[in-house]
Formats: sequence, C-alpha cells, structure tokens
Amino acid sequence: MDRSTDSEVLRAAVNWLQEGAAVTLVTVARTWGSAPRRPGALMVIHADGRFAGSVSGGCVEDDLVQRTLRGEFEQQPPRLIDYGINTATAGRVGLPCGGRLQLVVEYLDAAPPLRRVLDSVDARQRISRRVCLNTGESSLHAAATIDDFEFDDDNLIKVFGPGWRLLIIGAGELARRVAQLALTLDYAVTICDSRPEYASGWEVDGTEFITVPPAELIAGFAPDSHSAVLALAHAPVLEDKALAAALKTDAFYIGALGSRKNQKARIGRLQRLGLNGSQLAQLHGPVGLDIGSHTPAEIAIAITAALIQARNQREQKLLQAGMQHG
Repeated sequence: MDRSTDSEVLRAAVNWLQEGAAVTLVTVARTWGSAPRRPGALMVIHADGRFAGSVSGGCVEDDLVQRTLRGEFEQQPPRLIDYGINTATAGRVGLPCGGRLQLVVEYLDAAPPLRRVLDSVDARQRISRRVCLNTGESSLHAAATIDDFEFDDDNLIKVFGPGWRLLIIGAGELARRVAQLALTLDYAVTICDSRPEYASGWEVDGTEFITVPPAELIAGFAPDSHSAVLALAHAPVLEDKALAAALKTDAFYIGALGSRKNQKARIGRLQRLGLNGSQLAQLHGPVGLDIGSHTPAEIAIAITAALIQARNQREQKLLQAGMQHG
C-alpha cells in the first residue's frame, strides 16, 4: 500500500494505533541531488510490515519495512538515518536516482497526538508538529498561515494544513475525465449538477455528487486557498451565479469551459452581476493550458495541467514569502 497524502498517512497511523499496534513514522528531512520525494514527505509502517505513504521510489521503503520487521526502531527515540551515496547504507540500498536523503524515524505507540493533527486538518486549520531529536519529545502548536517544513539537525517542524479540494460544476463526459485525473492528484472532488438526467448517470468512485443549484452550493462549500472551482457545464444558467460567488472567495484557481468568444460574453454577464475587474481577472477562460487539445481526454489533461501549474505557483509564492519573513 502506498498512499501519498499527509492526511491519508496519518489516518492509517491513527487507525493502526487505535487497533493496539505500534507504528514507525518516517519523515524526509533532507535531500541532495535527484530525489523523488520532497522534504516533509511521510511514510508510516505497521509492525507487521504494512505501510502507507512513501519517502523514495521504492528501494528505501523496502529497507525500512525490513528494519521495522526486525524491531530495529521499536521503543527507540527519534533518530536520523541516511540513504544514498557515501552513507553507511549505500552498499545495501542504492538510490537509482543517484541522490541522497536523510530521514527522521519515530517509534509511536499512542494515537491521540496524531488524532489531534487530523482533527485540525479536517477542520481546515493549520497545525505544526515539532519533534526534538535531542529529547525525543514531540509537541503540537498553532501554525502560521504559510505551509512550511523545517529541519535543523535537532528539531523537525512540519506544518499540516487543509487538503486540496475541487468543485466541478456540470457532470458531463469532460467532468468525468477531469474528476478521475484530479483524484490521482490528491483532490477531494465534488460534482455539482442539478439536472436529474446528469445525476443519474454519474459513476466516478471517490467523488461526491450534489444536486443543489451550484450558486447555492458555493456558500456551503466555502472555497479557500486550497480549493479550485471549474465550470464545465457550458450552461450560463447553471454557472454564472456560481462563478460570481466563487470569484469573491480565496479559491486558487477558477476556470470555465468555452471559447474566447464565449469567455467575452461570460465576462459581460458577470460584470452585470456586479463583479469588478480584479475579481474577473481571476477567471481562467478558456480553461486549461493551451496544448492544442480537442478530445475530452486531451482537454481534461490540459485542465488538470493548469491546476498543477497554479497549485505549484501558489506553493512557490508561499515558500518565498516564508523565506522573506523568516
């Protein structure tokens, strides 16, 4: 099992701990050269060898599982271990990418602290977890508004925040393909379409389907900086008021399907609904990156590529802001 999101890793850890098992929590602390996972990536290992999450391309996970099965980390304080070139493990575990990584390994036997982290994430609040390698103690603190990860040899600090959400207005073939791709990118996907004929034919496991008018849903959905909204119905009566509401939120990406001509007409309608220039500038239309796509599958790839680009640009801005204020 290899599930990549922080919340899924923590949820697996909490479930196993509540069942009475001990777990090993592994966090990527530093990387050098080419590495498949960034600092802050998580992996949790059950005492029987099951695991969730990943810290490399697979070779390190295998070694960590074997070391866990041997009881190497059991009842031990947090420790720092190395993998890669010029490390003690190089002869046993080689990294195909030629890089090097340091991991913080923790033995955990109590669920409540991680449960509190999950509760904060589920409430869409940020919380930081600090681990001191010198004392072996861990603690939780209210986090700043900037996602962050720090490691200074003695202290590991990881900020946990809200998960990514995607609201899709319209339940056609394109929406189905976008939803499937978005699920692989760790989005919680909600589909909103009040048309009965579309609701009855929706079959994408792992998504939530809501049949209220989209404009009514926006208030309850409450798009934030970890949310994206896509209008894919190509139906102004269904989309315009919902887009008007979404453009007044902190959603990091708002896009609408249609040609440039349709986008111009849409902007006019939204202006008549009272939106100003700065709000309208947040609307991406035609939605998606321009890769010359034509089929629903190609357009879905262009749209999800745009989501990836916008999400990464947002994270980079937050990182730069953190460095300026750090």
